[in-house]
Amino acid sequence: MFARRALASLVVPLLVVVGCRAEPVADGPAADAPVVRPDWAAGVVEPPGGAPGRLLVRDAVACGGRWYAVGAVAAADGGTRPAFWASDDGRSWRARAVRAESFYGARNVLYAVGCRDPRVAALGAKSGGAHGNPRVSAWRQAADGALVEVPAEFETFGGPEAVAVARVAGGPGGWLIAGGRVSGAAVWTSPDAGEFTLRSGVAQLAGDARGRTAGLDAVAASDGWVVVGWLLPPGGTAFVPVVWTSSDGRSWRRSTLPDRLSGVERDGSTSAVGDPASAGGSTRGGSASTGGSAPGGSAPGGSTPGGSAPGGSTPGGSAERVVSVAGEPVVVGAVGQGFVLWRRVAGRWRVAGGFAGAAGGAGVRSVDGLAADGAGLAVAVGVGAERSLWWSGDGGGSWGEVALPVEVPGGGDHPVTVTVGGGRLVVFVDDGRSSGVWSVRTADLVR
Repeated sequence: MFARRALASLVVPLLVVVGCRAEPVADGPAADAPVVRPDWAAGVVEPPGGAPGRLLVRDAVACGGRWYAVGAVAAADGGTRPAFWASDDGRSWRARAVRAESFYGARNVLYAVGCRDPRVAALGAKSGGAHGNPRVSAWRQAADGALVEVPAEFETFGGPEAVAVARVAGGPGGWLIAGGRVSGAAVWTSPDAGEFTLRSGVAQLAGDARGRTAGLDAVAASDGWVVVGWLLPPGGTAFVPVVWTSSDGRSWRRSTLPDRLSGVERDGSTSAVGDPASAGGSTRGGSASTGGSAPGGSAPGGSTPGGSAPGGSTPGGSAERVVSVAGEPVVVGAVGQGFVLWRRVAGRWRVAGGFAGAAGGAGVRSVDGLAADGAGLAVAVGVGAERSLWWSGDGGGSWGEVALPVEVPGGGDHPVTVTVGGGRLVVFVDDGRSSGVWSVRTADLVR
């Protein structure tokens, strides 16, 4: 098992906590833990029909015994068009039909995909209009297997109150999108992904006297919906990771997540207060276009379009990704110099693992991907201008870095997309020329 241990004695000196009791911090990671270098098997991503271009894979999911990926094709002239792929084994990816219904839909970069067995739904965007704002579209899989755009009123996802449309999740109760409006964190719900209803300004979910909020990701758990994101207390610049739960998608309960990587345990949503770091425009929860630009436009690229609070450069942190493992939510976020994993134990959220960051190294700025199955957990993170991949085979208690199959250029729009299923870890890597796919047996990641 990996030697890098989860809960290191990382201290964020400028984080001021009021009314909280510090808790012991677990053992730190071993400095000499080797990077795992597996024998990656290269796969094939079929170019969609039409004009050739750079393949942009931006999200993937294992669903109903199959695999699906979404993204776009970027032409040499800068234009983009949405793309959708399916695979039976995670190695050979066939292009599937995509049917757009609007001008901007035909130019979307699909950046998020969710599953409700046996079909998927997706989100896409393309910047345009007088102000160059992202024009967001929802998509769903039709009976013939094609991905079709769902017509929506402009202000469903856009309009003067628009801030971010982040990620989509499916579950027994239908579909839910997490994001934000001017009022704070918001969700969109639908029974069938055919028409979404915006729910903004909802108590506990939206911003209030305790601070501003933003929703970044969502998942269906055994007892309802879970949305994760951040809260920024009034006058503060230390982001607080938060989670919201709901049985029906209409009424919500907010919980502040504990943070022991910085040596403290937060129990109240107003416990973390300001420090000299600046929040300003650097908060990636601001816009659906903040996650890096696809060639030929400012449609969302590698990062979650809903954004997240900066991790390595800002005290505090945010809960950025969530998955369901055996019906229970598992949350990961960038905190301090590293990342933290939270689980719900006896109704309370607890730190269950993470990585505190390398001493003297660049901090984890974002959690760009999270995937899980019975074999373990995979996390893709942004470290400075680089990307790195981490694997845990024991539920998040210990982590090891996994060498990517190809070198990823620093900066720019070069995301790493991860998904896990059927005992295989599948990774899409954008090397600056196109998105390629590689896979490995999860059993080969355990040393």
